[in-house]
Amino acid sequence: MYVDRLLLEAMPKNHDIGQLLIIGFDGTKLSSSLRSLLTRIQPAGVILFARNIANAQQTHRLLKDCQSCVSTPLFTCVDMEGGRVDRFRNLIGSAPSAADVFATADRKLFRRHGKIIGEACRTLGFNTDFAPIVDLALPASQKVMSSRAVSCDPRKVVAYAREFLAGLSSAGVIGAGKHFPGLGEANLDTHHELPRVNKSFKNLWAEDIHPYRAMRRELPMVLVGHANYPSVTRNGKPASLSKKLITDILRRKIGYRGLIASDDLEMGGVLKAAPIEQATVEHVRAGGDLCLICHIEEYVTRSYEALIREAERDHKFAQRVTDSSARVIAFKKKSLEIKRRTPAPTPAKIERLSRQLWEFAEQVRMGRLSVL
Repeated sequence: MYVDRLLLEAMPKNHDIGQLLIIGFDGTKLSSSLRSLLTRIQPAGVILFARNIANAQQTHRLLKDCQSCVSTPLFTCVDMEGGRVDRFRNLIGSAPSAADVFATADRKLFRRHGKIIGEACRTLGFNTDFAPIVDLALPASQKVMSSRAVSCDPRKVVAYAREFLAGLSSAGVIGAGKHFPGLGEANLDTHHELPRVNKSFKNLWAEDIHPYRAMRRELPMVLVGHANYPSVTRNGKPASLSKKLITDILRRKIGYRGLIASDDLEMGGVLKAAPIEQATVEHVRAGGDLCLICHIEEYVTRSYEALIREAERDHKFAQRVTDSSARVIAFKKKSLEIKRRTPAPTPAKIERLSRQLWEFAEQVRMGRLSVL
């Protein structure tokens, strides 16, 4: 793997560890405690939620202020899928869900879905969208996933996801497939519980994992979920902490070369298996590059310090940190999306986006009717 060693050597040692963290926080402005945290740990990125987003100008300013504390370009992240997971509905209106767009059977609309969401992300200052979902739409997970998943057929999932990703990319936004190796058979919500997916590896490989195999060269990032797969791991750990799934299967067997991130390590699905510090260390040890810690600043600090201690204690773990931080830095260096800066959004720009989104939603509504 090509690595820019000069870039790594120019960074303080502990800042290598910061490049393994994407962090969330409370509030709509840069507090003194957040400024101190960002300056100290130099994270790879930040993620905003609805609680952080008051209006367009404030959101753009908050992301810009976060970047001012960090010496390398940040992944400025958001979960923006449309439908149930829509962080911008109070700013520009509601975006259609993935399932609603998929129901039109129109690939041009699949791509337009990604493009209009990408344009909204870019306008507000985001360069990374943790979408699309490539979990299968299966009966077991219907109550949990609902309109977030598009089809029980993995090939149809790929058809939608490819176009959505292309739309995001055309707007200058990095996408991510989630939740590896698949939550289609998970009947519990990983925000609160650790689901057990009793499915053979043969069936997982042919069905749930198919989208990751088919798009291994197209997905910039993969988010690993928090369900347990006993037929694969032979233990009770979630996928996000499993070397078998992350390194042996995703990296080696599939040959995926992009960035591997955990889903939020504050979720109940992982905290039922390990405390936050242990979960962070185990995700990196398993082969993960990026640890998402999305809410509590104290958890970020504790996890950062746990990574430092483990790297000092275990030279093999220290090498894992070096490998992942190198991969993150190399990705940032070659990514035009993460280097681009966007001007503060004007009211006219937000109004235009809102109108375009409404028009797209109408296209989707009419497209669904024509298929019926």
